[in-house]
Amino acid sequence: MSNLGSSVSSAEVKPAALSSTSKHSEETSVERDYKVDWLRCAPFFAMHFVCLAVIWVGWSWTAVGVAAFLYFARMFAITGFYHRYFSHKTFKTSRVMQFFLALAGATCVQRGALWWAAHHRGHHLHSDEEDDVHSPHQHTFMWSHMLWITSPQNFETDLKAIPDLAKYPELRFLDDHDVFVPVLLAFAMLGLGYGLNFYFPSLGTSGWQMVIWGFFISSTVLFHATCTINSLSHLFGNRRFNTKDHSRNNVFLAFLTLGEGWHNNHHFYPASVRQGFYWWEFDITYYLLWTMARLGLIWDLQPVPKRIYEKAVEHQKAA
Repeated sequence: MSNLGSSVSSAEVKPAALSSTSKHSEETSVERDYKVDWLRCAPFFAMHFVCLAVIWVGWSWTAVGVAAFLYFARMFAITGFYHRYFSHKTFKTSRVMQFFLALAGATCVQRGALWWAAHHRGHHLHSDEEDDVHSPHQHTFMWSHMLWITSPQNFETDLKAIPDLAKYPELRFLDDHDVFVPVLLAFAMLGLGYGLNFYFPSLGTSGWQMVIWGFFISSTVLFHATCTINSLSHLFGNRRFNTKDHSRNNVFLAFLTLGEGWHNNHHFYPASVRQGFYWWEFDITYYLLWTMARLGLIWDLQPVPKRIYEKAVEHQKAA
């Protein structure tokens, strides 16, 4: 890797028009949109079924605590890194730190940063329109929530949508080998469980119990919590701004996803590092990014401009 210490731009990303080879397919739109590649997605569905192994491995406060910690830590990796950095470039960092942000996100079992950012930029470009692959207003609820990820038309990473990121070979490597990091995490959980069982048997955990709770259950809950922003936050909540889509602010989802629930705010002005525009709008992702900035790990956090607050007041008076 060259220029490892160079700064990566935080300019507001304007997504390129997303290429779509499926538009040239002879399939009908319904057949194309709702096709599931069951064979390729078998590991995805297996991740859900393996959670049932909790019946055999049982539970312990240690295993549940590790699962909860990994849920919140990895949710921050999704919200702060995959979303607010890679998708929207709401702050700057060095190339070395950029790689570690992508590495942290790769533990979430939500594919690589390039794939994630390309799809999310497409969502903003076509939000709740026909080309929005996970809009609950264009598809069934289950498709918008999770099944869209199983369709062959959504497997590939559209590099044309992320030219600012695709130029980094280390990010391309993580994207091309997105299974590698989650497998390492699963083995790390196995080793942690065996280690705790050997040195601290009073904790009542084991290797496989830690794998089930720390990897499978935590990852599955993390996946569905993330997906609520695609589905539920376009159906339930309040609308501060009259955006062209159906995005809504939802306080419950904001707590569940560390601040992503302020979705209507975000769709009105996605270039801001904070999505809770006001102090009473809980946005722990912003607080953690602010802390990282104070430590010098990231910088140039993009604020909510004064004109956006003025627009909020105008919309409130017009309501």
